[in-house]
Parts: sequence; C-alpha cells; structure tokens
Amino acid sequence: MNKYIKIYTGTSILANRLAFLLDEIHIPSMIKDHRESGRLAGFGTIEDSTELFILDNDVKKADEIIKNFKKETLK
Repeated sequence: MNKYIKIYTGTSILANRLAFLLDEIHIPSMIKDHRESGRLAGFGTIEDSTELFILDNDVKKADEIIKNFKKETLK
C-alpha cells in the first residue's frame, strides 16, 4: 500500500510551483494548505503552512526535480 510522504513545506505559491514541475513528469501530488483551511474555518495559521505530498514510490523519480527546486528557491 502506498503512503504519502511530505516533501515540501512553504508558501502556497512555491508548493504549487513544485507540484506543477512534478506533474510535468507525471508524478501526482497532494497539497494541504493549512492557511487557506484556517481562513475558511475562521481562524488563522502561521505563514508558510502549505505542505506538498507525493506517494512514497515516486520519491526516487522526483528526487532530481526536488533538489533543483530547492536550489532555485534558496537563491
């Protein structure tokens, strides 16, 4: 049985960018935006509270994309 693994936590803009890059190589992802969920429920959360998950069997395939993304965003 496949499990989802968290590969990124940050802003929703960057999480969506990484999800797009993964989608280009046919790796499905799941985004949990705690800030937006909190806003809809009527309470706030801290900044950079968006998480991106992929299936554990896709981690090796996604490794290079994730490394390049992190290098690019740290500049």
